[in-house]
Parts: sequence; structure tokens; C-alpha cells
Amino acid sequence: MLVDAARLYRARIDQAFEQAGLGITAGEARTLAHVNINPGLRQTALAVRMNVEPMTLVGFLDRLEAQGLVVRDTDPTDRRAKIIRLTEAAAPLLERVNAAAAIAREEALKGLGETERDAFRMALTLIRKNLCQTTKADA
Repeated sequence: MLVDAARLYRARIDQAFEQAGLGITAGEARTLAHVNINPGLRQTALAVRMNVEPMTLVGFLDRLEAQGLVVRDTDPTDRRAKIIRLTEAAAPLLERVNAAAAIAREEALKGLGETERDAFRMALTLIRKNLCQTTKADA
């Protein structure tokens, strides 16, 4: 059920982004959101955080950079690595991304009261923590 709900939610988010006329793909919108939440990450760490292949992220970043929404700065501690940061131009688009995501989130959580939403969030947090620990133990 969790996998199915996640798949359906992701599809609804994609639809919300398309309906909002953002002019970027859902993957690009997700990239902007992750860069905003995790400022100063290296490109490789961002790919891991987003759970996408590095080459997939490169495509997202190339298109976002061409639109002036992100820049890739050389990491001062390693010239080979790039640190991703948002430009000022990304802020208004990011607001629209967040608004579209909020609509989809409210549709998904319709019928759940605040107490149920809190319990659901806590359960998902625990599941993620458990799975992260399992992944680390397997490595």
C-alpha cells in the first residue's frame, strides 16, 4: 500500500506541476525544492539525496542552469566537485512549485484531521529512519 500510495502521490504532484504551468518538469521542480532545502550540497550528494542517477540530475541541472535558476560553483575544497545553489530568479518559481505541491498534498490528506496527519508524519519519519539504518547496516 505504501508503494502504491507513493506512486499515486507522485503522479498527482506531476499533474499539479503541469496544471500550474510552471514551464519545468516535475524532476526539475523537485531539484529546485531539494536545492532550496539543502543549500550548499555538492552535485553528487544532491543526486543521492534525491535518489536519482547522477546523469539524470545533470540533465535537470543543465536545463535549470540554462533558465538562470541554478548555478554550479566550484567547491573550494575540491576543484572537481560542484556545489549547487539557487539564483534569485528561482525564488518566484519555487513559490509556485510549493503552491502546486500544497494543492496535491491537501488532496492526498483530505479527510485526515490534524492529529491523524501528525501521526502519519511520525510514522513515515520512523519508516524512513528504519530503512536508512537498514541500508547503512547492509553497506
